[in-house]
Amino acid sequence: CPPREVPCSGLSEGRTGLAARLLAGSEGRGAMKPTNPLVTPLLTDMYQLTMAYAYWQAGRADDVATFDLFFRTAPFKGEFCLFAGLDEVLKYLDTFSFGEDDITYLRESLPLCDSAFFDYLAKLDCSNVKVFAAKEGTPVFPRVPIIIVEGPLLVVQLLETTLLALVNYASLMTTNAARYRLLAGKDKRLLEFGLRRAQGPDGGISASRYAYLGGFDGTSNVAAAKLFGIPCTGTHAHSYVSSYLGFEDIQNPMLKPGPHVSGDGEERNFVALVKEKLAALKEDGLFRYTNDSELSAFTAYALAFPSAFLALVDTYNVQHSGIPNFVAVALALREMGYHPRGIRLDSGDLGYLSIWCRNFFKEVDKKHPSSACPLEKMNIVVSNDIHEEVLFSLNEQGHSIDSYGIGTHLVTCYKQPALGCVYKLVSVKGRSRIKISEDVEKVTIPGRKRCFRLYGKDKHALVDIMLGNDEEAPKCGERILCRHPFHESKRAYIIPTKVEELNTLVFDGGIVGESPSLQGLRDRCQRSLEEIRTDHLRYSNPTPYKVSVSEELYKFTHMLWQSETPIHEIS
Repeated sequence: CPPREVPCSGLSEGRTGLAARLLAGSEGRGAMKPTNPLVTPLLTDMYQLTMAYAYWQAGRADDVATFDLFFRTAPFKGEFCLFAGLDEVLKYLDTFSFGEDDITYLRESLPLCDSAFFDYLAKLDCSNVKVFAAKEGTPVFPRVPIIIVEGPLLVVQLLETTLLALVNYASLMTTNAARYRLLAGKDKRLLEFGLRRAQGPDGGISASRYAYLGGFDGTSNVAAAKLFGIPCTGTHAHSYVSSYLGFEDIQNPMLKPGPHVSGDGEERNFVALVKEKLAALKEDGLFRYTNDSELSAFTAYALAFPSAFLALVDTYNVQHSGIPNFVAVALALREMGYHPRGIRLDSGDLGYLSIWCRNFFKEVDKKHPSSACPLEKMNIVVSNDIHEEVLFSLNEQGHSIDSYGIGTHLVTCYKQPALGCVYKLVSVKGRSRIKISEDVEKVTIPGRKRCFRLYGKDKHALVDIMLGNDEEAPKCGERILCRHPFHESKRAYIIPTKVEELNTLVFDGGIVGESPSLQGLRDRCQRSLEEIRTDHLRYSNPTPYKVSVSEELYKFTHMLWQSETPIHEIS
């Protein structure tokens, strides 16, 4: 009896409105606004507006500029990141406009600015903006631009903070989820349980969405499930179990036969049947005593959900109460023609207890066999503050777990709470610009660039390379020199078997093409990770992925770096 997903009622066929359009992607959506209504041009830092005014007053508002959005270091001490948030970025750009209330507020907040500036802002949009971006849901690496924004200097400057806010957490969360998936393996179910620990309602909704994109199978968050079409799951808490004092709390003990029994059949007293099964198990010598109030809680829950019975078994004692009581109810359900689903463990030594539970189920199957629904196949779900180190340890020691419910460490990205994407000017009025720092890691790669991923004979990615915009693109079968952006001695020739351009046009005064559905992005995410070598993805001591520049861009970067750096005089 394999576990079945029981969707929330809000996810049945006939979805309408926003949820239906989100599930279908961008097709037929027109100009959709960002999911969060707070995402407006005012969701920015004040210095973006003061810079915009200074550009406007200097007559530079329409100077053509290019900004790169990228990160400098991969998150979680790993070697990769998954890009997410592009769909929300495109919706924001497509509907960018200051409302009347926005303009009124800005006039009051910036009283020193010329009134004509606010008239200018009232008509501002992104009709002259172009955006080139990596595919959402694909691996991206340090320094390589994830998003390239081109357009009038004033408006593309105003986009900075909002774009970073839309991309930083989305990419971090998706990467975190993917790391859990890589550790758990493809055959385990991952369930996101983090709403109550998320950074507010907005964080909770985003976490559910991007956990699913990154490889999780479902969420407990009903609002996110309805909004994004994510499978929704949940059973009961410890409070439900402890709320029952005994069988006297069950008002109606009768249960109709289920779908896996022949004939119509008549209702039976399910409470009496559960007690009968418990007595039989006791005679088998599998246990001595159990908590009667827990048994009554399990029985009541099975009466409510006979086709989806999954019990939390650690309220009192897993081995001496929870599991025997679960088995008694499960055997009763089987006799009535229902297939119980499994158990959840929320405390204790999860690896040991999962193996013990599985062995207990096997012993019961020997005395109470069923080919249709053997207890040995019950789904064992675990929770309890699970993080990457726990998964790694469970894999090392061995376990019999089928599903993981993960909350706090997933949704808060506890291991690293921020990704650190930046948005840097690289070109203005056709001239390349560079940001110089005594910290070499903060020196930018100047100019408008094209970025490519080069693949080797084993069909895995070898290196990402950045070229100047006017350079000829790499070709399959032709050797190209790849250089580290800053270390002169680090260089290698690559003969690629496949060349993939990373940044494609996604916005040109309006959205270009159609955005994939969330399910499509999730599938893309899993496929794209298979193109990266496993040593780059592994949890422990991953191999650094190579990011390079062409010979021409290397020389140009260092020439500009040198020319823009003042020469000190020492006396």
